[in-house]
Amino acid sequence: MVLVEKNGLTGGRFLLVTVLNVVITGFELLGGLLSGSLSLLSDAFHNLGDALSVILSYVAHRIGGRHQTRQNTFGYRRVEILTALLNSGLLILVSIGLGGEAIRRLLHPQPVKGDVMLVVAVVSFAANLLSTLLLNKGAKHNLNIRATYLHLLSDALASIGVIVGALLITFWQISWVDPLISLLVAGYIIYESWPIVKQTFEILMEGAPKLDYEGIARDICALPQIEGVHHLHAWQIDENNVVFSVHVNMADLPLSQVEPVYRQIEALLCHKYDVNHVTIQAECHRGKDESLFYKQNDWRHD
Repeated sequence: MVLVEKNGLTGGRFLLVTVLNVVITGFELLGGLLSGSLSLLSDAFHNLGDALSVILSYVAHRIGGRHQTRQNTFGYRRVEILTALLNSGLLILVSIGLGGEAIRRLLHPQPVKGDVMLVVAVVSFAANLLSTLLLNKGAKHNLNIRATYLHLLSDALASIGVIVGALLITFWQISWVDPLISLLVAGYIIYESWPIVKQTFEILMEGAPKLDYEGIARDICALPQIEGVHHLHAWQIDENNVVFSVHVNMADLPLSQVEPVYRQIEALLCHKYDVNHVTIQAECHRGKDESLFYKQNDWRHD
């Protein structure tokens, strides 16, 4: 049975991408050994990592779609964030290793068979391009799939570099271009992967999303029933879901009159600031003089 995801991806697509990566890995390993090309060998190991990345990405994507439970009241979306961090971090480590080997070969050039290198690179480029097209849609809305997509996109770009290098080696015998291309591709991969590492780490560390907090406080205080706002907290479950909690000071009103105010605040945060889940605590005088963001001394009074 083909599994259809809400972002348009299917289990069949993930399977096809995985099979493509496994086949092309074996093809590039053989081609790299026959031609003596570092860029082909490095791309082969990169593709092997991509195959594992695609499998991890799909498993995490399925787990992340599960509903909340008693043990995981916010659901399982963080599994995808962890996988994105693992994929991108691994990609950076592999690129650093390949960059080191490329520098060594630049200092000590080795002969390369350009014709074999060219054939393998063209086939690899076609397979990698197809893989990126298959995952392109999901990469726009999901960090986990985006990390895997970047794996595959970097492979496609590496294949273009290998094709250019193979042409230069075949017709002009410029053997040092092979490690140079490997070094440039490694630098590009690190450049593209680092923002994902940074973003996933910030989410896992409960970093606050980029919101206009002073503006939020002013908008809430502009409601006629609100006398003050304090102890504001905001964090992300994943790159698309913001959780928000805040304490508000109000007059001593019946609960039936407080609930409509809650709904006003929730609607404000949802429509103007794209907040998904809101928790509000109403208080009369408690916390009136405390800061918008809690301090350690404020916390002890709660």
